[in-house]
Amino acid sequence: MSDRLLSVAQVAERLGTTQRFPRRLIAERRIAFVKVGRHVRIPESALNAYIERRTTNPHTTTAGRTVA
Repeated sequence: MSDRLLSVAQVAERLGTTQRFPRRLIAERRIAFVKVGRHVRIPESALNAYIERRTTNPHTTTAGRTVA
């Protein structure tokens, strides 16, 4: 496994949130995580997948009409 494991603090920094938010994602099982002893780590690929799933593309407008 060559996937980098990130701490909760690293994930929070990358998301621009407090540590409480990634901890809530873990508690609600909304993101994959790994327990290493008593430590919780989030694989970088899981964080990237979470960000990708939650990303919304903007709608463009052409001559006053919205195009999806």
